[in-house]
Amino acid sequence: MSHSKPKPLIERHLELWIFRSRWLMAPFYVGLILALAALFVVFVQAAIKDLSQLGSMSPEEAILMALTLIDLSLAGNLLLIVIFSGYENFVSKIDTGDDEDRPGWMGTVDFSGLKLKLVASIVAISAIALLKAFMELAEGKDISDRQLAWLVGIHLVFVISGVLLAAMDWLAARSGKSGHG
Repeated sequence: MSHSKPKPLIERHLELWIFRSRWLMAPFYVGLILALAALFVVFVQAAIKDLSQLGSMSPEEAILMALTLIDLSLAGNLLLIVIFSGYENFVSKIDTGDDEDRPGWMGTVDFSGLKLKLVASIVAISAIALLKAFMELAEGKDISDRQLAWLVGIHLVFVISGVLLAAMDWLAARSGKSGHG
């Protein structure tokens, strides 16, 4: 039977302060909540502006309006995922009691899942921006080849990054399982 020595007092205090330092992240999540509120204001402004012109909109303009609102909605969803998952993974569990509206994924998304959801949202937002540019081009708007090339290039970088992140997580999970079996 091995008896472990108690940790020195200074080490215990240091570890306690390291553990408590997680609360320094809380203001970051408050800032993200403010960013979500700002995104909401922009969404409402865009919806009011675009819907006021509904009677004179072409089908393409209506699709562009919808894509803009979807884009803002995806950005809002992304913020919520980061706020909820980040807070629960790095600061403290969120106690919602028995609230039936608690999202099913809350408390189940780990850091790896958070990264993948983040990249997937960024890819979707990038795809919408690219689709909007192609639609504007089809409408005859002047979009330079350089601008279009940048949009395609950036989108491809996001897609490739997402695939590589997923592959790395898959390999890490696979190597972790093979080491125990």
